[in-house]
Amino acid sequence: MYFEDRVDAGRRLARRLIERGYSGEGTLVVGLPRGGIPVAYEVAAALGAPLDLCVVRKVGAPDYPELGLGAVAEGGSVFLNRKLMGELNIQEARLRGPVHEKCSEVDARVAVYRQGVPPRRVEGQRILVVDDGIATGATAMAALQALRARKPGRIILAVPVASALTLDALAPRVDDIVCVFSTSCLGSIGKWYRDFVEVTDADVVELLALARGTFERGRASPAPSQGPG
Repeated sequence: MYFEDRVDAGRRLARRLIERGYSGEGTLVVGLPRGGIPVAYEVAAALGAPLDLCVVRKVGAPDYPELGLGAVAEGGSVFLNRKLMGELNIQEARLRGPVHEKCSEVDARVAVYRQGVPPRRVEGQRILVVDDGIATGATAMAALQALRARKPGRIILAVPVASALTLDALAPRVDDIVCVFSTSCLGSIGKWYRDFVEVTDADVVELLALARGTFERGRASPAPSQGPG
């Protein structure tokens, strides 16, 4: 185990970001729900930066939904791994239904998470995109596409743990990458955490509300416990 939990991961990631000279001035922290939000909360708290999110949903293979062939993100961005599709001989037409379904799921999650609060301004800002880990990179790619379309100043991908090969593939899409630990033998993200309890929709809503009401005005508060245990 490399991290105790997502709070530990977020704090360690924040230290790396601070060492690299990143601060809260002109910075927006964007977490990928659900698991990335507790990590992003700790980063935003440490940097004194506002917190937002980018809702992303994985698009699975038609017969193997756990195999991610792509992802869709808030704002309508769609990423498809055409190399993997070719290897599996899956035509894009077979994914039109799943993509449409995931777009509807994204819209529903946006309504739940944002609670009527509009997205924060991205244009011209330094954006820290935070998740709890990156394996294939499909969801990260969709989120990066969606955020890049909103004309940020810079995009920094920040994660506690990731596949080294995937980070190499994502590097051209961002201005910088900050990762606490990368490996060519990643396996599942959860194996790098002692406590990898599921993050709920309620956890996401609570952390976003807590961020709006506390450290953004200079009164940092600890994150609430997530789920059982």
